[in-house]
Amino acid sequence: MIVLKILLVILAVLSVLFLLSLAIYFFNLDMKFAAAMTPVMNKYYDWQKRKKEAKQKMNKETGSSE
Repeated sequence: MIVLKILLVILAVLSVLFLLSLAIYFFNLDMKFAAAMTPVMNKYYDWQKRKKEAKQKMNKETGSSE
């Protein structure tokens, strides 16, 4: 009896996950999320680039070779 309950729970979880993936595919939510994240990621990339350039400039001025 306990095995049957476990199997029913597993079946329910798999069904919900399948329906969720179907909704994501149908509404193209993965690409909408990627499009929304692009400005955030660009801002982070630009910040990292400035940080790296500032570090290189500081190393050049101090003569350090890190």
